[in-house]
Formats: sequence, C-alpha cells, structure tokens
Amino acid sequence: MLHTPSGGTGSSGAAGTEGRLVSIGTVLNLLREEFPEVTISKIRFLEAEGLVEPQRTPSGYRKFSTADVERLAQVLRMQRDHYLPLKVIREHLDALARGERVQLPAPGQPRDVLDLPETQVPGAPEPETSGAARTDREELLATTGVTEGELAEWESYGLVTAHPDGGFDADSVAVARLVADLGRFGLEPRHLRAIKAAAEREAALIEQVVAPLRRHRNPQTRAHAEATARELAALSVRLHAALVQSALRIRGQ
Repeated sequence: MLHTPSGGTGSSGAAGTEGRLVSIGTVLNLLREEFPEVTISKIRFLEAEGLVEPQRTPSGYRKFSTADVERLAQVLRMQRDHYLPLKVIREHLDALARGERVQLPAPGQPRDVLDLPETQVPGAPEPETSGAARTDREELLATTGVTEGELAEWESYGLVTAHPDGGFDADSVAVARLVADLGRFGLEPRHLRAIKAAAEREAALIEQVVAPLRRHRNPQTRAHAEATARELAALSVRLHAALVQSALRIRGQ
C-alpha cells in the first residue's frame, strides 16, 4: 500500500494528493514501502524506456502525477512478480489503456521452465521459445540493481548467459534476480558454483529420461517429451527445497 505525501494511507491508486504533482524524491518515498530496492536511477531508467512520462517544470524538474506513480508501481509489480521484459510490460499497459483484457502469469509464477501446470496434457502448446521477448543488458542491470562488473562476474561463473543477440531470456532474468537477492545475504557467485553444478547434474538426469521421446517421429510424442521434462524439473526443484529444509532442521536440533 502506498502512502500519500501528507502521511495518510490510501490505496495503490491514490499515490499522492489527488491532482497534485510531486517530485521524483517524493515518488521514491511513495514506492519504497512496497519496493524497497527502487532507486531514483531506476525511476529515471523507466522514464527513458517510455514507461512513464512525467511533466517538466520550466527549469526542467520532473513532476509526477498520481497516475504516473501508480503506473510505476504497476511496472515494478510486473517485473517483480512475473519477470517480464519492459517491452512486454509496455505492451500490456498500452493494451489496458485501450480497454483490452490481457492475461498475465499468476503473481509469483514467472514464465519459465518450472511452471508446468500439473494438469497439462501431452500435445499442449510448448513454452516460449527463442522468439520470445528478451531483456537487454541495460534493463537487466536496472532490474537487478547490480553493476556491470557484478553481471560480468555472474557470466564468468556461468550463472547467467546472454543469447548471441546480447539479450537475456526469462530464465536468465529469473536467475539474475535470485543471484542478486542471495548476494544481499553475502553469498557471492563463487559460493553458488555447487548449486549450478547440482542443477546441471539434475538437467542431465532429466535429459536421459526424455531423450528417447524427443527423437520420436510422432509430434505428439515429442510434445509429451517437453511436458515431461518440465514436470520432472518442477519435481526436482521441490525435492531440492524439501531436502534443504530437512537438512536445516537437522542442523538446528
């Protein structure tokens, strides 16, 4: 919930005194309760990307309306909850402005390889492919709040990998956000090598199971292979989480 400049509390659509224009510093304060990692640089970046268009005073200072602040909050929520590139977010907001209904993944459900519904049947549409929208390097840096040097270090450890066109897909964005979050607890990329190695071993094990299906001539069988791989990946992640929790409980006894 966002607070008004006067200290009162309102809904997320009432981010500021109604009809009043506020400075970028006030916008930062309004957003930080829900988005503690947001910075003035991030707000300026979103403006440069066309996600918000604040008014300007004759002397050049930015002035944001209530609608501007709410739009920024929407953008930040879609980045946080759905890991969407800014291009997709902009298209979504533009569609909403035209009165169109656009469905997004449920909050906390990034559009990646682990989100196969348990009820999905063989032959269902395959997940996003290389044609899906990607996040460019500058946007990834702004999204995660890290420096170019830190991102380069992640790449050197193989934690995040850019496509040949320089962009990052949804999986890489999700990994980058998680690596950044772990970094705030003091975990460095070198500490995460064991996790990456375990993930690669799990992927190799899943590949052994689905490889014969992927080589099949029947398209439905190949589609079933992809669905099976996604389901096995989801089960593997849940097992990993359960094992970590169990190990922590044992160590805490």
